[in-house]
Amino acid sequence: MKVGDRVRVKDSVVVYHHPEHRNQAFDLKGTEGEVISIATQWQGRPVSANLPILVQVSKKFKAHLRENELEII
Repeated sequence: MKVGDRVRVKDSVVVYHHPEHRNQAFDLKGTEGEVISIATQWQGRPVSANLPILVQVSKKFKAHLRENELEII
């Protein structure tokens, strides 16, 4: 997976920070977006982020996800 890839959430991932469903459980399963960054380094040092892939789902919503929760379209 690399920056710019179109991806779909294949597992059930519940978030509470979706702007259209603020403070309510919202399942991202089946939503599509674009990978905009992958957290592998910070200030030149390698990091091991728990949720390394940042996906832009809509204009106002981004989510950090694991690689095993996504599939490339």
